[in-house]
Amino acid sequence: MPLTEHKPPTGQETFHYWLMLYIKGMAMGAAEVVPGVSGGTIAFITGIYERLLYAIGAFTPALAKVFRDQGWRGLWVRVDGTFLSVLVTGMATSVFTLAGLISFALTNYAIFVWAFFFGLIAASVYLVALEVRHWRLNPILTMIVGAIAGFMMTQIVPLELDPGPVYIFLGGAVAVCAWILPGLSGSFILLLLGLYTTVIDAINSLNLLLLGSLALGCVLGLICFSHVLTWMFQRYRDETLGLLVGFMIGALAKVWPWKYTLSYQMGHAGETIPLVQEIVMPSTFQQLTGDDPQIAMVVVMGVLGLALVLVMERVTRD
Repeated sequence: MPLTEHKPPTGQETFHYWLMLYIKGMAMGAAEVVPGVSGGTIAFITGIYERLLYAIGAFTPALAKVFRDQGWRGLWVRVDGTFLSVLVTGMATSVFTLAGLISFALTNYAIFVWAFFFGLIAASVYLVALEVRHWRLNPILTMIVGAIAGFMMTQIVPLELDPGPVYIFLGGAVAVCAWILPGLSGSFILLLLGLYTTVIDAINSLNLLLLGSLALGCVLGLICFSHVLTWMFQRYRDETLGLLVGFMIGALAKVWPWKYTLSYQMGHAGETIPLVQEIVMPSTFQQLTGDDPQIAMVVVMGVLGLALVLVMERVTRD
């Protein structure tokens, strides 16, 4: 199955393979721009999830010995450097070129965007569930736990703090885990921790102290959490997949198309950012907001999301 691809044998990675990887990176970058959509989910859909975990997990103190014995070339091979560099380049390209477009779409066509991602994640749940070899009691229990945890995460009221470098370091270590955890997005975690506006302001003002604290936290959190997930996959693969399926099921509440915003917070440019939202049915949405729920178009966008995932799964099946 393509969802858990490992590193192909050396010399068998064609130009087409690297081009597709670059496009997958772009998809992950686009997903991370949208609060509630995880790049980890895209990694699962496109078949690079386990390889990504192993590549990140290769960053250990043992690399010093690898470098001493084999030099830069051996170090590059050990960390799967070409894979990571192509993937990260695709993500960066997407963030810088598509972030504005996605933000515009969320501002002006939010219902359609959320419907599209709802269909995308719903199809992902099905495909990832197929990866479970034996749906026995343990995977079912971990799926239930994951679903409850994922849903509860979407219902937490974000903190409102004036954080310092230490809190930003810890927040970065937690938020970056969402990059490789299907069902949760890093931007959503930053929002929950009360760091979203602070991080945006730090980027715009080039506050090197805060950005450095965030970067250190992200690096530490990513390396440590990847080791945990790799260990879980090696020993409890079905249970871990069940847990991740549950996370995605629970996170569907975050991308439900019809939501009523109960409170907002101000963004760095004076824009309003939804802070607390309640999921409602289409008829209730129309009563509360006075807007047309546009059910037909929402269904179309949801089906398009489903279809895209199935097409991507078929393309990456080889």
